[in-house]
Amino acid sequence: MNKTIFIFSAIISLLLLACKEDKGKPVVTSKNLDSLLLLNPNDVNLLVKRGSLMLDSFLLNYNKAFFDKAKPDATKAFRLDSTRIDTRMLYADVLTNDPDRSVEDVSRAQNHYQVIVKKQPKNVKALVGLASTFAYFADFQTALQYVDEALRINPKYRDAYIMKGTVFLMQDKRSLAISSYETAIQQDPNFELAYLRLGQLYTEDEKFEIAIEKFRSAAALNPKLSNAIYGVAYCEQMLNRFDEAVSEYRKLMRVDSKYHLGWFNIGYIKQFHAENQLDSAIIYYQMATDIQPEFVKGWHNIGTCYEEKNDRTRALQSYAKALKHNPDYQLTKDRVAALK
Repeated sequence: MNKTIFIFSAIISLLLLACKEDKGKPVVTSKNLDSLLLLNPNDVNLLVKRGSLMLDSFLLNYNKAFFDKAKPDATKAFRLDSTRIDTRMLYADVLTNDPDRSVEDVSRAQNHYQVIVKKQPKNVKALVGLASTFAYFADFQTALQYVDEALRINPKYRDAYIMKGTVFLMQDKRSLAISSYETAIQQDPNFELAYLRLGQLYTEDEKFEIAIEKFRSAAALNPKLSNAIYGVAYCEQMLNRFDEAVSEYRKLMRVDSKYHLGWFNIGYIKQFHAENQLDSAIIYYQMATDIQPEFVKGWHNIGTCYEEKNDRTRALQSYAKALKHNPDYQLTKDRVAALK
């Protein structure tokens, strides 16, 4: 029996930070900043604002397109004025959260955070950033020391609890990690990213009823947070509430039509939990593979649908596409062997 797919657009950031909206000021949008920067391309304040906005968007959605906009802004702002704390901080945050970061990147970020802490010993954001770099190098004791130092300065600092949870998770101390993320939410009930992370952890632990409430909380705070909508849909599916799951997956598609796992899981429900829906399942699987052509599981399941339809030729064609992208995918190799 095939298994459904539980994979989020990965949140791999060590910092797991997101900005709080300042409700006393007008909301600054990327479009506003783009226009202003066209007129003033070397305005450091604007570069920091846009770079920070893009980094926050990346951390929420794990869409690399956002990071690819944040990085040049951060680099340019720091190059134009390396004496400012905010340019150094943003540059360090970008180095730390780069999905393709190297050891050298994290070492450089660590140096930048240390410079900031030396100048501003009570800068809790820099202390947590510094902790993240030690966590990256698996020096968990030092990482927690910096987190605790930040909490001594500000016991309600949300991101310190997030960092502590991340360190615990890296040590496979799940209960402590969950407790830390829950504490972060107590400090900031509007912190959608913490709800999202908790939803993922409870899902991994197969506590779907708890997980779905965390995902719903995240989605209520940000109706366009695709990972949260996916989490709700997936939990509904795992609780065998298939109509509700499909409804949530369709909502996800309206928010993010490129979220291939949503299309895949609708296909899965059509294939395994509905009668005479193989043709429909194939269509949904194909939507997933159209978005991500190297999605091996999608091609494999298309093949199994054709097998059920007694269409050996098309089944083998689909399996061939799966093996093209992963020649060692055992499920497909077994089916090909069975058909030959």
